[in-house]
Amino acid sequence: MLNELSLFVDESGSEGKGSKYYLLTLVFHNQSNDILNNIAAYEQTLKAKSLPDVPFHASPLMNGNDEYEGFDMAIEKKLLAAFASFVRRLPIAYTTFLYEKKAIDTNDALAARMRRDVVTFLFDHLERFQSFDIVKVYYDDGQKIVSQNFTFGSWVCISKGLCFIQELDVTAYRLSQVADLLCTLELTAHKYENKKHSYRRESVWSDRFAFKNNYLRMLGGKE
Repeated sequence: MLNELSLFVDESGSEGKGSKYYLLTLVFHNQSNDILNNIAAYEQTLKAKSLPDVPFHASPLMNGNDEYEGFDMAIEKKLLAAFASFVRRLPIAYTTFLYEKKAIDTNDALAARMRRDVVTFLFDHLERFQSFDIVKVYYDDGQKIVSQNFTFGSWVCISKGLCFIQELDVTAYRLSQVADLLCTLELTAHKYENKKHSYRRESVWSDRFAFKNNYLRMLGGKE
């Protein structure tokens, strides 16, 4: 049986001047650790609490738009808490790279900085990555700054059995949403630390201390 690692890539922010920050999050899942029971338990929680099973997207939930438009704040808080509880129990690891764009002049400079940081990270953990027979990288091709600059050549060192995948099965579907939440948690932590709140409805966290106790601490040991 092959030893397989899944790697999920998600970003927060946009190219150009559309955002103050850019984040890149990598989520790692050793496929020998089955999470189907975790997924089933999460979906059962939604049913038991009469919550809608909408695809989890953190920023729209924080701002009450897109698929969350018209939802009561109470429902949004319950959805966030249920998904966070699901993430807390998952056997995953992750890392996030955060960039303040005011310190980086151009998209090319941002791409080069990210590429350098990711390659350094890969080499720092090379022995661990090379212990896997297959490494599958999942990314939805959402932004060119990620898809064009994180080429096969940047990653090929980590495994002879490297492949890139866009189609998502049920496990990958949920883990891609996990990467989305982790991006948002890291960005929110940075904003709270630097007193730069920007979400339209900060009260979805209740307050800074509730965010730290209920959400940020759940990441302990996973980073």
